Amino acid sequence: MLLSRRQAICGAGAAIAAPLAAPYVARAHFQINPATNRVYSKRAIELVQRAVVIDMLAPIKIDFSPEYYAKALSEKEAADFRASGITAIHHAVGLGGPTAKEQALSFFAIWGNFVARNSHVFTGVDKFADILRAKRDGKVAVIMGLQNADHFLRPADVKTFYQIGQRCAQLTYNSQNRIGSGSTDRVDGGVSDFGARIIEAMNAVGMLVDVSHSGDRTTLDAIDISAKPIAITHSNCRALIDHPRVKTDEAIKALAAKGGVMGITGVRNFVSKTDPTTIVNYVDHIDHVVKLVGIDHVGIGTDSDLYGYDDTSPEMNKMLRGAYKDSYAFREKIDIDGFDHPLKMFDLTEELLRRDYSDANILAVLGGNFQRLLTATWGG
Repeated sequence: MLLSRRQAICGAGAAIAAPLAAPYVARAHFQINPATNRVYSKRAIELVQRAVVIDMLAPIKIDFSPEYYAKALSEKEAADFRASGITAIHHAVGLGGPTAKEQALSFFAIWGNFVARNSHVFTGVDKFADILRAKRDGKVAVIMGLQNADHFLRPADVKTFYQIGQRCAQLTYNSQNRIGSGSTDRVDGGVSDFGARIIEAMNAVGMLVDVSHSGDRTTLDAIDISAKPIAITHSNCRALIDHPRVKTDEAIKALAAKGGVMGITGVRNFVSKTDPTTIVNYVDHIDHVVKLVGIDHVGIGTDSDLYGYDDTSPEMNKMLRGAYKDSYAFREKIDIDGFDHPLKMFDLTEELLRRDYSDANILAVLGGNFQRLLTATWGG
């Protein structure tokens, strides 16, 4: 019987819930979902159970229509979040332009309400203690952020948005704004004087600075200007793939020298230029960061929801592709093979085990490194 990927993983939540709740799994391997024949080792399952798993770019759902966010999570979605092993997601989108502030206010109102209405699955985040509480309670903590800072019309706006829940802001989203340049701009002028004031205001309130979509010069300037460590929440390594949206070794070294952390993304065209593109290629980027600057500076930022871009409606997929310049070089598929389902953190853990990463190092990659950075930024 042939099943679609979505149908095949539909039973994953129920299948995994009981075994993961148990203190001990007797068999060497446990088959999570018979429909997919996906099998995980006892060690991988126990590591995900122990970890505070943080995905530093993971929208709740790649569907931003009122038809979606006006209703509650389905039972299947709730089960998939619980089964995923993920403790916290950074829910953020790109916005900008003359109405950026109004767009941002609407975003936080809509999605803050969505989290509250689905409190049986989600919890909001103020300090890092809220993420640890979510882990204890079997919920998913939702870090509210934005993939641009166009909504900060003046430095005082940083505090205002912090007070309504924003905990992370990307400085630029691919294109030039008043703060700096984006990764797909023809010319990168670096961080502006106004941008330096915004970074200073973010440091003052405890909002994480993110440069994932920023240009090369803007990225280096932001790392240098910030008094606190910053993040590249979701990007990859230009040493492995020549793409404007990924980061140079110079930037990764500068980030690490200041105590920052880089999350690796699973968007296919940022991982490899050739097919097949799989989780093996994804972990090559983790390996590169580890070899370049050490285990303490790499984490996860999938840049995807639980199900991936290729499961979105044709209309949503077309809209998303049309929002980016040709230099993004999208291929037929956006997700990488084997990393496009709710249990992908188990697949990642298995690949790290296959490469002989220690338990401590796997826990660091899954979330320990971002835990250190976010605790230092927000407080315990």
